[in-house]
Amino acid sequence: MAVNSFMVPLGTPAPSFDLTAVNGGSVSLADLKGSPASLVVFLSNHCPYVRRIEKGLGALAADYGSQLSIIAICSNDSVNYPDDDATHLAEQAARAGFTFPYLLDETQEVAKAYHAACTPDFFLYDSGFALAYRGEFDGARPGNDVPVTGASLRAAVDAVLAGDPVDEHQNPSMGCGIKWKPGNAPA
Repeated sequence: MAVNSFMVPLGTPAPSFDLTAVNGGSVSLADLKGSPASLVVFLSNHCPYVRRIEKGLGALAADYGSQLSIIAICSNDSVNYPDDDATHLAEQAARAGFTFPYLLDETQEVAKAYHAACTPDFFLYDSGFALAYRGEFDGARPGNDVPVTGASLRAAVDAVLAGDPVDEHQNPSMGCGIKWKPGNAPA
């Protein structure tokens, strides 16, 4: 069942995190300090909404290079959804051309802190870690013929990089709901 993102209020500060990467090591929000724009995106390997746009996300990362810091986080319960374990996420990163860290939120506390609802769920921050955009990658969805371009997210990134305000009329992201561990879903 498709779920929409919660549309967290713009200007909300980015919650801190320190998570393990699927390929080892750890990454924290502080590691993004000094970037003109930072994207935190909640992903999964099994979700058809993510699969539909994952190569486009890899292309976006390549296009923006060092201008945009990107962190992907998987918060899904990998016990009940084994396609979202570290091994399968590493395979996804290779398949999609991800050049950015892919992190595991095993406690699901980071997803709760960000108010992530679905995969994919995008949170774009300015250089001061204030939320500038939360919404869709573009209009591509499983079952439609809309090309995967990342147009909605790219427009927001371009505005942040130019120091311009991002259009406040943003369409929510849509995807598979976060797979919460039993008793762990936010109230």
